Amino acid sequence: MYDTIIIGGGIVGLATARELLQRRPGARVLVLEKEDQLAAHQTGHNSGVIHAGVYYAPGSMKARFCTAGNAATRAFCATHDIPFDIRGKLLVAADHRERPGLERLFERIGENGIERHWLDAGALAEHEPAVRGTAGILVPSSGIIDYRAVCRALAVDIEAAGGEIRCGCAVTGLAEYASEVVVETAAGVFHARELVACAGLMADRLVRMLDIEPDFIICPFRGEYYRLVASRHDIVRHLIYPVPNPDMPFLGVHLTPMIDGSITVGPNAVLATAREGYRKRDFNGRDLAEMLAFPGVRRMLGRHIRPGLVELKNALSKRGYLEQVRRYCPELTLDDLEPHPAGVRAQAVARDGTLIGDFRFIDTPRSLHVCNAPSPAATSALPIAAHIVDRLTERE
Repeated sequence: MYDTIIIGGGIVGLATARELLQRRPGARVLVLEKEDQLAAHQTGHNSGVIHAGVYYAPGSMKARFCTAGNAATRAFCATHDIPFDIRGKLLVAADHRERPGLERLFERIGENGIERHWLDAGALAEHEPAVRGTAGILVPSSGIIDYRAVCRALAVDIEAAGGEIRCGCAVTGLAEYASEVVVETAAGVFHARELVACAGLMADRLVRMLDIEPDFIICPFRGEYYRLVASRHDIVRHLIYPVPNPDMPFLGVHLTPMIDGSITVGPNAVLATAREGYRKRDFNGRDLAEMLAFPGVRRMLGRHIRPGLVELKNALSKRGYLEQVRRYCPELTLDDLEPHPAGVRAQAVARDGTLIGDFRFIDTPRSLHVCNAPSPAATSALPIAAHIVDRLTERE
């Protein structure tokens, strides 16, 4: 019998296991991961950004966790000798139509207590000669990192504290009783006093295993990237972001220097036809049927049909994709873009078609399910873990 079983070997699940073991020395903690390696999905396929907390509503969990997570991630990496680089982010208004949106972002960044500097067109060009825009915002605290390396360090800490990690353990069934939770997996059956599910793309399915019907469904949005050719790796120093569409939870196609010295271009956001559909041709009939049967997905598609078609066009057209980034970095050409692996984001969609923007949890007497952990979950993983353990401790 374990004290706690954690389902999910991504950064949130691993951070939660570490936090539990720090607060409860000697506890029997087991992490179950369905793949044969840790950080196999969202954690291992993101853009590697240490976010500052620019976009999020003041007072929201996103805003609070991200601000705290920026500092906590940097401290963890310094302690564990994990390379990171605080480059700073530049948000760019490509033309005068985007300036009001940039001004609203400037106010929100200030409301969240984050350092920011307004740049006119001349100052923007001084900071980044290859970038064009009418104005910009410099946020110095944004950085870059390899979150897989963070997960490896978390795993070392977990096992050093006596925790167990088992890969290749896809969960096939859950049952909750008065005194325990039973977890059936492809590798055997496990028993625990309590359960924490950090299952990302499969979060709603684990809830349903307990005969609970959630008021949302997880939709997979594929984020496709390109990488700049090596000769363009010095074109920008900062992370360069456009002004995002306020109606969508995605940040637009941006230029991101990576910790290995390369620069990625992306991501876009295209509704995938498989929950783990990293390639355009990936298709899963069950995943697609579940999405289309859920009324919220149909409402979402109808509400966002125009931006959705634009994203689809750009996914199918390298030239259309390039035009998104050329709005603020006109030097780039088609020959500068090389293929780069895509990621898939788990986005919770409510019954009314709303894209759920903040973190969402479901509690039962012996389980806690992290049902929506959107970006910036990787940056925020350590404070999210503290929040989860706080919730578990309140039950004792």
